[in-house]
Amino acid sequence: MAMGKEKWEKHIHVLAEKIKTFPGFVWQTTWRQTTWRVGRDDPRRVIHAFKVGLALTLVSLLYLLEPLFEGIGQSAIWAVMTVVVVLEFTAGATLCKGLNRGLGTLLAGSLAFAIEFIAQETGHVFRAIFIGAAVFVIGAAATYIRFFPKVKKNYDYGVVIFLLTFNLITVSSFRVSNVLKIAHERFYTIAIGCGVCLLMSLLIFPIWSGEDLHNSTVSKLEGLAKSIEACVNEYFSDEEKEAIQDKSSEDPIYKGYKNVLDSKSQDETLATHASWEPRHSRHCRYPWQQYVKLGAVLRHFSYTVVALHGCLLTEIQTPRSCRALFKDPCIRVASEVSKALMELANSIRSHRHCSPEILSDHLHEALQDLNTAIKSQPRLFLGSNNTQAKNMLALAAAHARQKQEKDHHGVSLSSVKTDSSALLEWKTKRANNEQAREAERKVLRPQLSKIAITSLEFSEALPFAAFASLLVEAVARLDNVIEEVEELGRIACFKEFKPGDEIVETPKVNVSQNHLPYSNGAE
Repeated sequence: MAMGKEKWEKHIHVLAEKIKTFPGFVWQTTWRQTTWRVGRDDPRRVIHAFKVGLALTLVSLLYLLEPLFEGIGQSAIWAVMTVVVVLEFTAGATLCKGLNRGLGTLLAGSLAFAIEFIAQETGHVFRAIFIGAAVFVIGAAATYIRFFPKVKKNYDYGVVIFLLTFNLITVSSFRVSNVLKIAHERFYTIAIGCGVCLLMSLLIFPIWSGEDLHNSTVSKLEGLAKSIEACVNEYFSDEEKEAIQDKSSEDPIYKGYKNVLDSKSQDETLATHASWEPRHSRHCRYPWQQYVKLGAVLRHFSYTVVALHGCLLTEIQTPRSCRALFKDPCIRVASEVSKALMELANSIRSHRHCSPEILSDHLHEALQDLNTAIKSQPRLFLGSNNTQAKNMLALAAAHARQKQEKDHHGVSLSSVKTDSSALLEWKTKRANNEQAREAERKVLRPQLSKIAITSLEFSEALPFAAFASLLVEAVARLDNVIEEVEELGRIACFKEFKPGDEIVETPKVNVSQNHLPYSNGAE
């Protein structure tokens, strides 16, 4: 019995292992992990999903309730399509698409009715020609207008809806007699769909594009601060790092500046949507384009951080014994830059001006100490005199040539040579050349060894020279970041800084590309 029980347990264990490796089981496990992670990273995604489901349920009542269906009819489908297309993640995006859709439909309907009114007064053939010409002119003009920068930025979706609605009504009017009724029904259902979308976006757990842009700017400043400090600390770490593989996505330094480098289109989109949002708090009327300018300056600053990170990954590294000579001032400079970036992030988060002493004397002292430390080690950065090294090499070569000429002086060759004498001469000449080359190598080897040692020290010092130069460049670019933040505070009327203001930590919001409007088609 015991043997049978063990046999059954073994079979069950093997079967369980096969189930775990089954593709469906693996897919389900991965799907569960992804589902949990998406909601955990940003709980607002769950709220938005429920809002979309509720909005679709509300507009579906136009079909499900008999009184509403009798009043609207088959045109109720336009309300459902409007909710699917218009209801976006943020209130600003929803307002932008909803108002564009409503305005485009209204203008297209009005213009189509005007053209239909004029075409009715003509004959059947001329009416067809007139409608075709109107479709060509309006379509070409509206498409050309889409290339205007301001129109493309704010009203591109509205122009697309205008073109679609205008062509549907105008062309349909040639064959359908009750096109006016169809247009009215479509306009009403689109208005109902837009109204439901605005209700969900503005009144039920609203998600504001302006707040996303504001929080993402704070997050980018904090990420750069952590990246630059972690980069310098790792550069002067005493622990030897293993060979770095392709795991950049897991590197905390990479994560800090990656969001800054990838933020250009996201910042512009959020700023555009935020400009559509109504005033919902005393902190919402900000110059959103100033946030875009600040994002551009932060990307310019992040290039230095990227280069600093690259210094950690180079094949040629300065020995740790040499780096230790400059460890203290470099870490202090990085710490002060990080503190300044964190203070800028705190000032934006708290809606106040930054401290007047954001660039403290400690940063100036650290830069002076770094400069003094570099000057105290001139041989590492200047190396031995290159001209002297070249002269040594030239003198060694000349000395070898003189010795070779001296060894072969007085050797004369017969003007008439037999085959045997020529062969003997060739062997003698070859032996003498080999002896000359060996003598030259013996003379040059000590000189070349000295030059190699000098160049090795110089090449190993170059990576740290680049690292120190980039660190000073980060301090120089920090001034541009401070100027943009101060300009933002001046335009947005931030409150004045008061001594004793403390850093207020707030939950960080994950602003990702998934929050940007997606394309569901023109309809």
